Amino acid sequence: MTVLLTGGAGYIGSHVARLLANSGLAVVVVDQLPGKALRLANTPTLKLDLSDSSSVFALQDFMTQHKVTSVIHLAALKQVSESVAEPERYFTKNIAGLANLLTAMRNTGVNKVVFSSSAATYGNSDADLVTEDEATIPVNPYGQSKLIGEWMVSNAEVAWGLTHVSLRYFNVAGAGWPDLCDRQRLNLIPMLLGAIKDKKKPVVFGNNYPTPDGTCIRDYIHVSDLAQAHLSALAYLDRTDRPHSVFNIGTGKGFSVLEVLRAIRAEIDPDISYEIGAPRPGDPPRLVADPSRANQILGWQSEKELKDIIQSHWKGLHHENLP
Repeated sequence: MTVLLTGGAGYIGSHVARLLANSGLAVVVVDQLPGKALRLANTPTLKLDLSDSSSVFALQDFMTQHKVTSVIHLAALKQVSESVAEPERYFTKNIAGLANLLTAMRNTGVNKVVFSSSAATYGNSDADLVTEDEATIPVNPYGQSKLIGEWMVSNAEVAWGLTHVSLRYFNVAGAGWPDLCDRQRLNLIPMLLGAIKDKKKPVVFGNNYPTPDGTCIRDYIHVSDLAQAHLSALAYLDRTDRPHSVFNIGTGKGFSVLEVLRAIRAEIDPDISYEIGAPRPGDPPRLVADPSRANQILGWQSEKELKDIIQSHWKGLHHENLP
């Protein structure tokens, strides 16, 4: 069994790739590799932009050469505010990229895929804990592109028998290994800790949301727990009984931005201060998972706490050889 991992040189992808390899599974990677190849060590890798229509033939050759039997599709753009400013780019990269991947899979007879989806598909939910049966009304182009991706894999099941599962990630953070720490400051915890490392005041984006302290509430999942969910999903694709195709990957616990800051103070420095900035466009006030379906059906559950996320990311930021 060989697993093709798209986006495998990125933050989440490198964790999934290492866990697959440590579990004894053969893994090959497709990625645009913007300076991140060192994360892949000796993993066979193809540098490719999946959204380019010419990628289909190169991808088919790579899959055939390495006898790929299943795919984990992570490669995508993923920033909410950026997607609001550049919707055309997000639809081109996320939707065309998946279309080309599915075409290559169909042409080579590879019929199993784990699709990286997002809690952004839910939009502004009023639920305390969001279940997979909640209405999907995404409020930004990023979430829309992920929901369309779920439709695409479902359509491929009808058209040519694709076996698929979509994992709706909540907020991923932390580091499973220090050298795989997320260097990009695009999500809350990397932004806060990165600013603190630089001896700057971290910025809180908005404090007038309809939440108890006025800041956004999110469910933070450790990247190691998320990576393990992909192995559980691969095993699920081999089952004959698959009652569901969509799963929330979260903890079921919500923390506001200010609560995250208090946790950071407790772990790093009680005197950390912050400043209030403008809210980011497209940010829902609250989004917390109900992970019971993944717990019960996939046999997966999160193990790490918010403090583990903070401690592991902080340690990773001080690692000498971050790729």
